[in-house]
Amino acid sequence: MLNYIWSGMILISLLTGFITGNIESVTKGAIDGCSQGVELCVSMLGIMCFWTGLSKIAEKSGLIKAFSKLLKPLTRFLFPRLKEGSPAYFAIIMNIVANFFGMGNAATPLGIKAMKELDKINCDTKASYEMCVFTVLNTASIQLIPSTLISLRHTFGSQNPSIIIVPVWIVSICAASMAILSAKFFEKRQKI
Repeated sequence: MLNYIWSGMILISLLTGFITGNIESVTKGAIDGCSQGVELCVSMLGIMCFWTGLSKIAEKSGLIKAFSKLLKPLTRFLFPRLKEGSPAYFAIIMNIVANFFGMGNAATPLGIKAMKELDKINCDTKASYEMCVFTVLNTASIQLIPSTLISLRHTFGSQNPSIIIVPVWIVSICAASMAILSAKFFEKRQKI
């Protein structure tokens, strides 16, 4: 469906450019947009490689296990039916830590892995409570260092790219709290 939407938007812009006599501007805009997209990807690649490598070091050094112990009360509260040593539990911890350190791009594959592991232990065709909680927690993740956003701000010439840290903390804590409260509310309501 998304392919049809993008194709339609491209055709409409080409047709509009042709009708208005601005086809050169449309062509120039398309080429400039592609160029900027490649530049953005390359600039983001460095920060993503840095944080992905850092997460591997943290995993090998045992830091992830330490975070797992630190996050145990939270994960027990959020995922009470999930076994602590399961691959799903480990993938969820890795995803939470990656999101906490602002590694959104590195957290995505970990989130997909966590969801696959949760699906393996799900006995129903519907999403389980754990899957729903993980989805809302992953979506409204709390970030200590929003490195992707800081990197984007730096790339586009911000004078002080890290000035957004405190507002990001406030917003992400509020969003995650509301997401968790909503999931708990609907879980209790479903049991009634």
